[in-house]
Amino acid sequence: PRRDLSRMVRWPRYIRIQRQRKILRNRLKVPPAIHQFSETLDKNLANELFKLMAKYKPETKQEKKRRLYEEAKADDKEERKKDPANKPKVLKFGLKHVTQLVEQKKAKLVVIAHDVDPVELVIWLPALCKKMDVPYCIVKSKARLGQFVHQKTTACIAFTDVKKGADDANLQKLAGSVKPLYNDSEQK
Repeated sequence: PRRDLSRMVRWPRYIRIQRQRKILRNRLKVPPAIHQFSETLDKNLANELFKLMAKYKPETKQEKKRRLYEEAKADDKEERKKDPANKPKVLKFGLKHVTQLVEQKKAKLVVIAHDVDPVELVIWLPALCKKMDVPYCIVKSKARLGQFVHQKTTACIAFTDVKKGADDANLQKLAGSVKPLYNDSEQK
C-alpha cells in the first residue's frame, strides 16, 4: 500500500497563509467591531436590495457622453437649463462621498461590503450610521457592489433618493427590516 504524502507536500504560499489565517481566527477572540462584518444580510433580503439597486445604477461613461452630446446639440437655451428637481436619482458610492451623505443625514440606506481590505477603511462606518440614525446593512462581496456602479469594487453604496411610489415603499420596507438587525442591535 502506498503512503499518503499530502501532509509532506510543500504547499504554495497562499494556501499556507489561508490555512494559518483560519487557525488564528479560530484561536483568537475577534473584537465586536470587526466581527460585525461577518454577519451579513440574509439571502432573501439581499436579493430584494440588489433588485432595487439595479434600478438606480448610475450612467456609464458612454451614456454620459451621449447625453452631453444631445444636450449640446439642443439649440434652444431654455431646453438646456436643468431643473434641480429633475436631476437623476442614482446610487451614491465611494467612502468619502457616502461619509458626507451620512453626516448630512441625506443617506436613506447605506450598504457596506463585508470583505473590504484593510477593514480599517470601513470599521467606523457602522458606528457613524448608528450615531446619525441612518439605516445600514452589511452584504457579501465588494465586487458585487462594484457591479452596480460600473467599478471593479466599491466599499459602500448609499441610497439618497428613489422614485415615489413602489420604490419608495420598497426602500422604507428594506430600511425598516435592516434597522433592528444592525442599527438597534447591541454589540456583543
